[in-house]
Amino acid sequence: MKNLIVKVILNAAAIMLAANWIEGIHVSGWGPVFIAAIIFGIINAIIRPVFMVLTLPLNIMTLGLLTFVINGLMLLLTSSIVGGFAITGVWPAILGAIVISVVSTVLNWLVS
Repeated sequence: MKNLIVKVILNAAAIMLAANWIEGIHVSGWGPVFIAAIIFGIINAIIRPVFMVLTLPLNIMTLGLLTFVINGLMLLLTSSIVGGFAITGVWPAILGAIVISVVSTVLNWLVS
């Protein structure tokens, strides 16, 4: 349970950094960021694997670049669910997903 809480906090920090760095991602405070981190984690655990399997042939043809688009779509889905967390387009969502992934990986590496 403690590990899960730490991961949510680190993902929330990654989302906040992405919102500060990328124009087109807007948050209205830490409350929506924590909710977005939880929802984003749930979406990545449940919906993302289904999309990855369904788009596997196309993902292989694009040498994995479609994964960035899928991650961006999962972030857009999160923003449509969480109030106070908004993304204004597909490109900010894709860039945000990349930033969140990199920052979250680095923070998880530093903590563990």
